[in-house]
Amino acid sequence: MFYFGNGIDKKTLYIILGVIAIAYLLNAGTGFLMEIVLTLPAVVIAMSFHEFAHAWMADKLGDYTPRSQGRLTLNPMAHIDPIGLVLLFFVHIGWGRPVEINPNNFTSNKSRPTCEMLVSLAGPVMNFILALVFTVIYYLMGNFAPINQITEILMYIILYTIILNIGLGVFNLIPLPPLDGEKIFRRFLPYNALQWLDNNANMLQFVFMLLWIFGLLGKIVSPVINFISGLLFNGVGALFGLFL
Repeated sequence: MFYFGNGIDKKTLYIILGVIAIAYLLNAGTGFLMEIVLTLPAVVIAMSFHEFAHAWMADKLGDYTPRSQGRLTLNPMAHIDPIGLVLLFFVHIGWGRPVEINPNNFTSNKSRPTCEMLVSLAGPVMNFILALVFTVIYYLMGNFAPINQITEILMYIILYTIILNIGLGVFNLIPLPPLDGEKIFRRFLPYNALQWLDNNANMLQFVFMLLWIFGLLGKIVSPVINFISGLLFNGVGALFGLFL
């Protein structure tokens, strides 16, 4: 049985979060509800593709654990964690169901640490690829789609999808557990440093929580997200300008 917090099982936690979410929605009004409806597709896409990328890379490197657990799919139901989804909307930080791997199963000629790094890196890279693809779609719609309310709604959803994927990619590259960045960072550390990380994993996760609670993580990643967003929009916009 999965436990979260002080003896609260997962089913009970879902019920509590569900009640809190419903109460919040009743007080928030239609504006917040509409925001959820418009941003939900972006959240589902970003999380599903991110976790699928981890599973796909592990599978390519010889570890079929994600395949056996039904994670080698783009079906959102295989990747979305209800708790992480709800918290994303209400406290602006969330997560999908982590992809489980068994490093002992890797059959690639690459070293085990390299394989683990590639599996971890696959998620953020997928988010950046999605951001690029949806930026191209955004410019295509802006230049060729008819101007009406449906187009405006779709472009809003696409724009949020771009920003969310950039944010998810950047956020996950922070080298603190339990994020992908910590696993990527480990590949380049000497043995003594790895031992220190393993011995202080709980403390580092506590640091991560403090940085999140006090909003410092947002201040760290926001400039990076803005820089990448500007670079992406300017680059794709300039490319379209050459042909239009």
